[in-house]
Amino acid sequence: MRFTLPLTGRFAHKHAMSNDPADKPQSLIQWAMKPPQAYAVYLVAVLLVFGLSFFAGTFKPKQTPAPAPAATPSVPRS
Repeated sequence: MRFTLPLTGRFAHKHAMSNDPADKPQSLIQWAMKPPQAYAVYLVAVLLVFGLSFFAGTFKPKQTPAPAPAATPSVPRS
């Protein structure tokens, strides 16, 4: 004998959700191209480029040793 609660019909799984367009990778691109989201994506991209270029600008270049002076005299002999 099987006993079920009368509320179980309300909480049944909806298997149609597996075909949701949010599962596709291109749906994020399509979502980001709409006007309100596009402004936010553009602003984030500009801030990211600014932040990375600022961070890269804080690096100090490698110091190369100065070349050794030549062994030749500075005044030519005649």
